[in-house]
Amino acid sequence: MGCFPWQQGVKKSADIGRIASKHVKVTVSGKNSYSLKNSRAVTLSLKKPKIQNKLTAIENMNHVNDKENQNNDVEEMDTQDVETAETPNDAGEGDGGGENRQLNGEVQEQAASQDTEMGEDESRSEATFRYTVHNVSKLKDSELSPPCIVRNLPWKIMVMPRSSNSGPDRTIHTRSLGFFLQCNGDSDSNSWSCFALADLRIVSQKDGVDSFTRKIQHLFFSKENDWGFSHFMSMNEVLDPEKGFIKDDSIILEVHVIADAPHGVSWDSKKHTGYVGLKNQGATCYMNSLLQTLYFTNQLRKAVYKMPTEGDDSARSVALALQRVFHELQFSDKPVGTKKLTKSFGWETLDSFMQHDVQEFLRVLLDKLESKMKGTCVEGTVPKLFEGKMVSFIKCKNVDYGSTRIETFYDIQLNIKGKKNIDESFRDYITTEILDGDNKYDAGEHGLQDAEKGVIFASFPPVLHLHLMRFQYDPITDCSVKFNDRFEFSDKISLDPYLQAAEATRADYTLHAVLVHSGDNHGGHYVVFINPKGDGKWCKFDDDVVSKCPKQEAIDNNFGGHDDDMNMTVKHCTNAYMLVYIRDSELKNVLQEVTEEDIPQELSDRLQEEKRMEQIRRKERNEAHLYMTVNVVLEDSFEGHQGNDLYDPDKVQYRTFRFKKDTTLSDVIDQLAESLKYPVEQIRPWPFNYRSNQTCRPTLIDFEADLYKFVVDVAENVNPFNIWVETVRPDSGLKSLPTFDKDLDVLLFFKLYDPKHKRIHYCGHHYIPVAAKVQELIPVLNERAGFPPNTELVLYEEIKPNLTEKIENYNEPLEKVLEELMDGDIIVFQKDEKDNIMYDLPTCQAYFRDLYYRVEVTFCDKTIPNDPGFTMELSQQMTYDQMTRAVGQRMGIDPYLLQFYKCQNYKDSPSHPLRCTYEGTVKDLLSNYKPKQPKKVYYQILSIRINELENKKQFKCVWVGPKLKEEKDLILYPNKTGTVADLLEEARKQVELSENGSGKLRFLEVNCYKIVNSPHEDTLLETLSTSANKTFRIEEIPREELTLAEDEMLIGVGHFHKDIYNTFGIPFLLKIKNGEPFYKVKDRIQKKLGVPEKEFVKFKFAVVIMGQPQFIKDDSDYTINTNELRPALNQGGTTTLRPWLGLEHVNKAPKRSRYNYLEKAIKIYN
Repeated sequence: MGCFPWQQGVKKSADIGRIASKHVKVTVSGKNSYSLKNSRAVTLSLKKPKIQNKLTAIENMNHVNDKENQNNDVEEMDTQDVETAETPNDAGEGDGGGENRQLNGEVQEQAASQDTEMGEDESRSEATFRYTVHNVSKLKDSELSPPCIVRNLPWKIMVMPRSSNSGPDRTIHTRSLGFFLQCNGDSDSNSWSCFALADLRIVSQKDGVDSFTRKIQHLFFSKENDWGFSHFMSMNEVLDPEKGFIKDDSIILEVHVIADAPHGVSWDSKKHTGYVGLKNQGATCYMNSLLQTLYFTNQLRKAVYKMPTEGDDSARSVALALQRVFHELQFSDKPVGTKKLTKSFGWETLDSFMQHDVQEFLRVLLDKLESKMKGTCVEGTVPKLFEGKMVSFIKCKNVDYGSTRIETFYDIQLNIKGKKNIDESFRDYITTEILDGDNKYDAGEHGLQDAEKGVIFASFPPVLHLHLMRFQYDPITDCSVKFNDRFEFSDKISLDPYLQAAEATRADYTLHAVLVHSGDNHGGHYVVFINPKGDGKWCKFDDDVVSKCPKQEAIDNNFGGHDDDMNMTVKHCTNAYMLVYIRDSELKNVLQEVTEEDIPQELSDRLQEEKRMEQIRRKERNEAHLYMTVNVVLEDSFEGHQGNDLYDPDKVQYRTFRFKKDTTLSDVIDQLAESLKYPVEQIRPWPFNYRSNQTCRPTLIDFEADLYKFVVDVAENVNPFNIWVETVRPDSGLKSLPTFDKDLDVLLFFKLYDPKHKRIHYCGHHYIPVAAKVQELIPVLNERAGFPPNTELVLYEEIKPNLTEKIENYNEPLEKVLEELMDGDIIVFQKDEKDNIMYDLPTCQAYFRDLYYRVEVTFCDKTIPNDPGFTMELSQQMTYDQMTRAVGQRMGIDPYLLQFYKCQNYKDSPSHPLRCTYEGTVKDLLSNYKPKQPKKVYYQILSIRINELENKKQFKCVWVGPKLKEEKDLILYPNKTGTVADLLEEARKQVELSENGSGKLRFLEVNCYKIVNSPHEDTLLETLSTSANKTFRIEEIPREELTLAEDEMLIGVGHFHKDIYNTFGIPFLLKIKNGEPFYKVKDRIQKKLGVPEKEFVKFKFAVVIMGQPQFIKDDSDYTINTNELRPALNQGGTTTLRPWLGLEHVNKAPKRSRYNYLEKAIKIYN
């Protein structure tokens, strides 16, 4: 940020801030940390100007006496990187300390303050303090003054000697005095900031000599906590007694600082002002300003409290969320959050990082409140407070005819461009507009008449919102621009002169709030100044920080304007954009006190309960690191699972428990037993373990070693900790679980595969010795499956996804047969039957292979925006043909009438259509997707079979009826090698021709609302080019245009406004004849368009040849020359631009609203 140097009492003539600078390294000895005997250098990073000693043009900017200040350098303000420390009180701390003490004198002398209340109000916004530097001629190191407290932060004067080399060969050594203001220099925090303006002054000690002052403004923060001038004044001037700044080798430095309330430090807004602020979510300062304004409209706040919200959803109710914010603003001691409010709006996170239009947001919010208040005891509060009325009128000058219409308003938009103040804007608002010439008023039976049009106010509301139109659309740049012009307003206004008739009470208003924007149309910062009680005592609400401020800061400093119009301490881009006035006669009513008794008890109780629950949740979050989650799965969760392993982690319903991490395993088991209602001896926990082969199986806990370990150690720091709790089966008759020998036994799980129904059935678990033979499992499996004991079975081991191995030797021990036998291994079995071969998936191996390639795919109709579609489970190995048959069967449609599209990998939209001969598989179709990402394929239902379609060319055309209205969009499929005639024949099948029409169609090319070509019927379709602005049109040829004589032709007719490139509407062809008077052509045009006479007389006509319009001024003399209007051929034999007939008139079609690509309309969805 640049500096603003000027003389005291002399107006600045130029701004020399931000002079180009570079860093030079200067070494000074440490001040008090080291003695001279073993001192080490402290490196300062100083900014040295590129421009030095070029004083002629800039002396007047910095000095009172030109001749006396010729050696003073000019440089930019700088942030010092040096670590400074005050001189120790004790001179005995090493030789260096004593020498410094002796040379520099009483550097610890208390600073003198000109503010008598310095010690009384540390939250004050400004103060003046001094610091006397002794033994200046011997000054070697930096010094800091004692602190002066402003805005609860310590401010110190920092002074130091500086030196630099200048001149062409940099041999001229110059010494200067560095003078800085430091803020909060001892803080270790890096989150604070404070904006301040300051005068840095060296005080004159000689009569007749003015003090020398330089000004700064800066946002102080941890990395730039001091700001000032590396070369405030040359040492020659400082030490020259004739200059008047030194006396007895001492100088007096003075600072007058004005600071905003700081952010990021413990600024107690409630203590200093009685009010609290709102937290900023990212870009919600505009909303915060508006919410504070509505909150201090006390009558509205009281009505908001009384809205019935007992049955409202806590997360979706806008009314309840606003009640919550208002309640916290009234009773909280800390800044209030608005996330629940914006969430109730239905806004996503992005909405909170976008600045919206304040006026639009206010209207939407008030509309939402008005709707919520209907049918309640506070119905009508919003219009009662904010609604005014105005009368729009049109009055003829020469006949007794006119019209009036009463309109209501909730706010008034005032034009500020070229206006000095509110009175000028209101006078401009009610200035009448003269309707004459081409813009005459249609007075019915009196015809077109000269008239005046305007508005006048019928009534003003108790609370008047004035939007100053600082943001306006600029058609040249096609974006919004901000006007920073000066616009004055006062704390009292009278609006009686702008009323149609006097009201019951005078329309005198008191200023209640000033909403201010700093920045440009691309963004910036919003604050609001509010006069809460209407008594002229103002506060500044800057998001979470609230501070008292003088009237001048709230009003005068926000008029706007440029440097020449305003105080130099105010940024020209900071100005008011909305004003809130309250009618004097309603002031006490609108600002009536809102007490706790005004809040319904049900609402208070609900909000208190919410707060209590929030405190509990906050406590849980704060203590979350002390806890861990244990997810319990019981055996019934394994039933019905059709996939690998024992359950699906994404679908299972865990029983969730929360334990302190230092809870022992023994205590965990006790609590689980109590919760599950089993004796401890009837449960056994088995943690799930993720194996290296991508499976998840139960594993054993070593109870001897782990029973008294902390659960976090047993879980090996895995959180959440998933376990299967084995329990005694209720029908087993056992009083405890059987013992399990970790060395001799193994835990196995069983699954039965049914090839007929392609289903897996869970058959429980079993402890068995590792030395037991596989044959010993057969009776157990038959019993579990309900088969006869001697049923022959085929056994498989489920090793990992898509790997299931058949067990061949049943007479071998399990530890030899099963691969790496472990607890949690799964045996899959099925009947050994010859009939199995007739099934699609005869073995569990085939089943799990199919499962491995199975995928859920969602099919969406590409012609329906945001179509949720339907989901099918398919195999990734399916061919395109198999997939189309499956989808066709699911939809009940011929698969050859379906066309499919892959999803684009960079956005969720269809890519190019797939050919019906596509040779890839479903896996290839989904290659863009990650494993767990939802898969999507788009489709379109065709009117012809896809194998036929691929030999055809798709054409999008518009059908225009005889009344020149675009009636229908056509999608046609002629053969790729076809002609325009084939295309017209296809169109004939889809359109309805006129009853008495010619029955013949024609094909037109339209570009930028002009007919550019009418291809012959034998034109090949493949020769027709397409572009973004070109459309193809089909229409029925009028009977009168079927045949053309030699002296007749068809000419294109188009509409434009002011400029021939500003075309619009539906162009058409018109038959004209050589030598024909133009007035006859006009008659046919009017008849074809069906335009009333009073509108048609405003049309102007131009013949456009080679892009140049030739306006027809007198149609009675103008005759048609078809030779001039026929398209000419250029040297290449191609047709040049076709001449056309232009109709110049106003485009009355509704214009599309313009949006910046980052903007979107404000909506409150709930």
